[in-house]
Amino acid sequence: MGCAVLSSRKQYTLFSYDGLTLRFRTSYRLEHYTKLIEWDAGYIVVMAKYENIPEVEEYIDLIPVLKDLYMDENAFLRNIQEVRIQYD
Repeated sequence: MGCAVLSSRKQYTLFSYDGLTLRFRTSYRLEHYTKLIEWDAGYIVVMAKYENIPEVEEYIDLIPVLKDLYMDENAFLRNIQEVRIQYD
């Protein structure tokens, strides 16, 4: 059972697990994710800091991203038990 990593770089959100990184566009004003609130099998609730506004609650649904990539979302998500925010 594993831990996935959520981060961002410029206008992209990055979600990494088991050697695979999903990268998808987000607002160019996103500075960084600050706190993970909830992980629910593909649905993420996270606090995010955007340029010129206070920290806000953000929602990320990975299911449509995985489907757009023709990936089996159940197979990819089933072993993820935890998600952490990490920046290098």
